[in-house]
Amino acid sequence: METVIQIENLKKSFGAFEAIQDLTFSIRKGEIFGIIGPNGAGKTTTIEIIEGLQECSSGKVTVLGYDPWKDAKKLKENIGVMFQHTNLQSKIKVGEAIELFASFYPRQIDTTLALENLNLEPFRHTYFKNLSGGWKQKLLLTLATLHSPSIVFLDEPSTGLDPKSRRELWKMIVSLRDAGTTIVLTTHYMEEAEQLCDRIAIMNHGSVVGLDTPQKLIQSLNKDKSILIACKQLDIALVQKIAGVSRVVSKNNLLQIFTDNIEWTTFELFKLISTEGLIVDDFRFSTGSLDDLFVKLPQLQEEMMS
Repeated sequence: METVIQIENLKKSFGAFEAIQDLTFSIRKGEIFGIIGPNGAGKTTTIEIIEGLQECSSGKVTVLGYDPWKDAKKLKENIGVMFQHTNLQSKIKVGEAIELFASFYPRQIDTTLALENLNLEPFRHTYFKNLSGGWKQKLLLTLATLHSPSIVFLDEPSTGLDPKSRRELWKMIVSLRDAGTTIVLTTHYMEEAEQLCDRIAIMNHGSVVGLDTPQKLIQSLNKDKSILIACKQLDIALVQKIAGVSRVVSKNNLLQIFTDNIEWTTFELFKLISTEGLIVDDFRFSTGSLDDLFVKLPQLQEEMMS
């Protein structure tokens, strides 16, 4: 598959502070690529270097064959950016905003079609300040993609949206991907990353500590599988003695049993329940989530450096 963004041995320092440390990865054409990590992980710095807003200290970055810093003008004609805190004048109308942004590009853009494609036509004469949060984000995404860019950068696109608006925005993002646009996404919503991203890079302290599909990251980095069970009067002390069980956590009327041998633990658990004559009200397996990975970030960083 064609590579549209290539990062090799990227470093960025601010004085003695190393914000980015020897970063190497690539992004493929037509994928939604997520970059996630805690505050201070280096996500924003990395994105700004890729977009040509900052120059790296060392290393190499190519985007669509361009050097983002040296070829900034050419690159900007082929990318779209939706910043987290983008805002428009409160009394600019939707139609006016689209016509204004369309005038920034050398080629003719059908603004009426742009309005119709994203169901914004009914809001043509509506002031930006009067749009709901969801429609504001839809408009901002429309403005970032008016010129049909090859790559779109989305920084925390659904921050502050209610669940319904968030899922509607997700549909727009997936539609862009399905039409062949490459999406680079940063987010703090782990559900968003799991739902949208084809691949994810997990960053911490300026380094990538994991890069793969959401499913494979969860499987490979979350090695502890667990059992969730609701069973009244089940003795935790007896459960902890089952071979393979590493720990047992009680939460919301459920026991979460962590084990390195889920088949054997399940067998022994139900044997115990049968012997004690207990009734199971709920039972399911849990293989973890991206949220769980964040708890393990310090451990992952330590493993990479050892």
